[in-house]
Amino acid sequence: MIDIQNQSDTREIPLQKVGVRGLEYPVQVLDKVHKTQQTTASVDLFVNLPHHFKGTHMSRFIEIFHRHHSDLSMKQFLLMLEEIRSKLDAQRAYGVVTFPFFIEKKAPVTGESGMMRYTCTYEGGVSDTVKNFFISIEVPVTTLCPCSKAISDRGAHNQRGHVRVKLLYGCFFWIEDIIAVIENSASSGVYSVLKREDEKFVTEHAYDNPRFVEDVVREVYIALRAFPLEKPFSWFRIEAETYESIHNHNAYACTEYGECPPSQGII
Repeated sequence: MIDIQNQSDTREIPLQKVGVRGLEYPVQVLDKVHKTQQTTASVDLFVNLPHHFKGTHMSRFIEIFHRHHSDLSMKQFLLMLEEIRSKLDAQRAYGVVTFPFFIEKKAPVTGESGMMRYTCTYEGGVSDTVKNFFISIEVPVTTLCPCSKAISDRGAHNQRGHVRVKLLYGCFFWIEDIIAVIENSASSGVYSVLKREDEKFVTEHAYDNPRFVEDVVREVYIALRAFPLEKPFSWFRIEAETYESIHNHNAYACTEYGECPPSQGII
């Protein structure tokens, strides 16, 4: 049969990315408590296309991802991208896989259990000279305003927000441990199940630990620099955003540590 993709193109325009986007697929990721966790990912996979190629073979992205979807560990992710690059005869390959990660979390007083959802993203790029892998973890938190507490006779405004950490992978770590770092850096974590005793505890705990978004980012920064790893993180970015309860805007803060390496166009 005729293979149109392999035909030459005379327009002399290289393409930075061609591939598949928005692929919904069941995947298996590592879980600290249960060893593995089944979830569903949204997947983007690309290669570069030199100017003399008319197209790429889209089906090969799916074929290769299917072979890896049951073991989407951090190490396997780059191996999958290298296979895509090789099979499609490309100079570079890229991938972005976003998935919900679930943890059973107990209420702080009654111990009632519920499932918490966190958003995780794997991003990678490979070439002959560069192999980079980033992990992003987004965590819902509660913050209580230090200024509101200081100037008010009764109470202080608090709100829910999100903290997003993006890390350059150097050696293995558990997603759950990064989530714990983030939650401990806010005024309080967020829970799916709270009885009255728990709600009292969480409210008072947040009141005793007021945080601006600036405070949250700095606390996460300190914790990540001290994070117990065989090889410390060489680069990370921290973003905090809160959905202000008494303002018609969100509060935001961001910082980075280290020098981000060549990203292969994935950041």
